[in-house]
Amino acid sequence: MEVEILARIQFAFTVAFHYIYPPLTMGLGLLLVLMEGTFLVTGDRLYHRLAHFWTRVFAVIFSIGTATGIVMEFEFGTNWATYSRFVGDIFGSALAAEGVFAFMLEAGFLSLLLFGWDKVGKKTHFFATCMVCLGSHFSAIWIVVANSWMQTPAGYHLELLQNGVRTILPPDYILQAADIGHVRAVIDSFWEMVFNPSSLQRLCHVTFGTWLAGSFLVISVSAYYLIRGRHRRFAEASMTIAIFLAAATSIFQSISADATARGVVQHQPIKLAAMEGVYKTEPYTPMNLFGFVDTAHHKVYSIQIPGLLSLLSFHNIKQPVPGFDQLPSDAFLAARHPGKSPQELAALRPQYWPKVQGVFQTYHIMIIFGSLVFGIAFFSLFLWWRGWLFRTDSFLIRLWLFLLVFSVLFPQICNQAGWFTAEMGRQPWIVYNILKTSQAFSKKVSSDQVLGSLLLFFAVYSLLFFAFLYLLNRKIQHGPDDPEEDPEPLEDGEHNFLYQLVMGSDSSRSSS
Repeated sequence: MEVEILARIQFAFTVAFHYIYPPLTMGLGLLLVLMEGTFLVTGDRLYHRLAHFWTRVFAVIFSIGTATGIVMEFEFGTNWATYSRFVGDIFGSALAAEGVFAFMLEAGFLSLLLFGWDKVGKKTHFFATCMVCLGSHFSAIWIVVANSWMQTPAGYHLELLQNGVRTILPPDYILQAADIGHVRAVIDSFWEMVFNPSSLQRLCHVTFGTWLAGSFLVISVSAYYLIRGRHRRFAEASMTIAIFLAAATSIFQSISADATARGVVQHQPIKLAAMEGVYKTEPYTPMNLFGFVDTAHHKVYSIQIPGLLSLLSFHNIKQPVPGFDQLPSDAFLAARHPGKSPQELAALRPQYWPKVQGVFQTYHIMIIFGSLVFGIAFFSLFLWWRGWLFRTDSFLIRLWLFLLVFSVLFPQICNQAGWFTAEMGRQPWIVYNILKTSQAFSKKVSSDQVLGSLLLFFAVYSLLFFAFLYLLNRKIQHGPDDPEEDPEPLEDGEHNFLYQLVMGSDSSRSSS
């Protein structure tokens, strides 16, 4: 297998595995602020127990996330050295800002958050909780800024270094294969780089996704406790806070998704064509609900809503969404392939398309699971409002709680699918319309080296994942520090989870 493909697989694997954890720490960090803030306002020790328990869970997630995140920065130097040299002046500043302003803030107050419960005042500890939450969000800011610059570059110029002489290249200069190793992107304006055309939209979209991930972790564990009849007051209070945050965030995420999609329409129309499988430019462009793409014959087989994609993209149901028959434009192709005839340019056009089938499927997976998250959050809120959500003597409510136990997976799937859509949809570019991915990997690394390290990463990450599940399960089984709420020991045979789901715990049966 080619070095480029192996390097891309390795980076995708390490990033995807790492991204299991940061959304949980960001979402859980915000919930810790809400829980501890409620304790300060009300003085109710229940919310102190909530914050104390979820802080222990936060610590487990943070430790695994930190360990898996360090690897990626080394990969920039080992597998993607050409890319690192090309964008080092820009990308390096964002990564440095993450280390200085985000990680140090988060790590500096983490020990006070974990070990300062009975050693500092309530307000001081709450301040530490806020700083840890803020630090985790700062980290996301700089990572998303760096990635957004790759999607929509701004605030830079290209510079040629040859024979010790630096030459600033024209703004419309097109990078040639011979330039690799001699040309690099140099920052002109730090703030233009930070506020590039897609950074704010994508930052909101990512942040809301992390809040949903943290909320559904709390909802899942709380539903498990309710089904088991354990820590009822704790579970009810935890789930109430998490459901309100999930419902509010679902609304924010819907608005953010619309803004992000409009940004893609404006700045990356090829990505939009891949997301919806638009091969032919025509009015009343339909939106595909789900299906598959026949890439050989340039057709999409799916359930469609006519005109909806045009309406969402342009607020005009008739305006056509540009398809692959026009993307990229003839002017774009002619500038990169001078002297070619229109027929030759048309034949070259597919070289600038991403893998349509992959982008189409991951995008629709994101939409499907995002809709599930939205529906679950609001139906749970409805059940809470009606006073039914915690009635575990009801068979139907217990079935719903059983679904909520597994709902923790839905935001994770949604977040992962969204990132795969964004990154695969940018291809074949690693820096959009400037540097190709095929030009960015390290020339001195062999396929055997990348494959060997990939296998080692898979082994180590598997161990880390099982360690994470083991430690998380121990924290959940131990539960919060409220033994007075634990039920009487279950009789033999009632430890079976499905039995308790259907029949109810001792406490729920006695109450009925």
